[in-house]
Amino acid sequence: MEKNLKIYNLYYEWWKNIDKLIFSLIVLLFIIGLFFSFVSTSLIASDKLNTNDYSFFFKHLIFIFLGIIVIFTFSSINQKRLFKFSFFLFFISLFFLFLVPLIGVEVKGSQRWIDFYLLPRFQPIEIVKPFLIVSISLILSSEKYSNLYLKYFLTLTITLIVVLFLVLQPDLGQTLLVLLSWSVLIFTSGISIVFLLILFLISIFAISYLVIFVPKFEYIKNRLLSFFDKEMGTYNFQSDKAIESIISGSFFGKGIGEGTLKNRVPEAHTDYIISVISEEFGVIAIILILLLFLIFIYSVFKKVYFENEERVKLILVGCMSLILMQVIIHIGVNIRLFPTTGMTLPYISYGGSSIISVSILSGIILNLTKRKLN
Repeated sequence: MEKNLKIYNLYYEWWKNIDKLIFSLIVLLFIIGLFFSFVSTSLIASDKLNTNDYSFFFKHLIFIFLGIIVIFTFSSINQKRLFKFSFFLFFISLFFLFLVPLIGVEVKGSQRWIDFYLLPRFQPIEIVKPFLIVSISLILSSEKYSNLYLKYFLTLTITLIVVLFLVLQPDLGQTLLVLLSWSVLIFTSGISIVFLLILFLISIFAISYLVIFVPKFEYIKNRLLSFFDKEMGTYNFQSDKAIESIISGSFFGKGIGEGTLKNRVPEAHTDYIISVISEEFGVIAIILILLLFLIFIYSVFKKVYFENEERVKLILVGCMSLILMQVIIHIGVNIRLFPTTGMTLPYISYGGSSIISVSILSGIILNLTKRKLN
């Protein structure tokens, strides 16, 4: 009885102090993702297993339940403990990222996943990203070191370690996402624009060298060339089908279950989910989803504006920038604004690693935006 009372009090205190608008938006985005997972994967499962099967949907549902537990855990722990815990988890997840080139599973020419026999296959970089944001923010806001450029050097060092492991996979999309996240954080901390521009040019030069001269990255070079040259149809197939689906869906869509993209493009329920939604439910559905993201981003940045603690500001800006950049890249790929990168849409796309990653980010956001007790 006493134990049940403690659990109730813990939940009551958590519910009383969290930002209910932000939490509601997170849950609503998850529910939308679950619904579209149901309508976009049931036919895929039926084709693969030759039966009316909903295995993809139930897996997605399980991961969302796990995600809610993760959100509750990270949003309810003490703030100081969250920071210490994040540092520890960053190095643990970095170790798994280090293992990817050694024991990782290769899929479509890239080695990005680890598959343990007792655990489902997961992508370590998805777990690294939230804790990298926290670690960089804590270093930049640390009072232990007064030299700002030393802080930049330390954060750049740990970022480049992550980038090195991503380059070995190779995963150019996540590499750019990590570098952009670091750039946003050091820009927010007050770095000189000239210094940031020099670092940006160095990064562009390094990535260009890898893509042009290193054989391992030839597929990326071909993908970029095909992006500008439509005659190279091998690499344009997915993007062309995605944009065709968006156009054919028009404003109100073809109707639930009437779309064909999910059967024509591999992994459409992850990398091209926005096109699947647009084909069946129309551009109006995409506008509503984007509106939810905008309200979510505005609600968090409004909290940042009134926040006095530097490290909390940096972490919130970093977390929201990471989510925002993933949304922009995913939609950009679907409308053929960017080359194919294999980037999921946060909260919406099918995929266990992606759901757990965004759940960690959500838990951290809810923790740092909740009402502070005197």
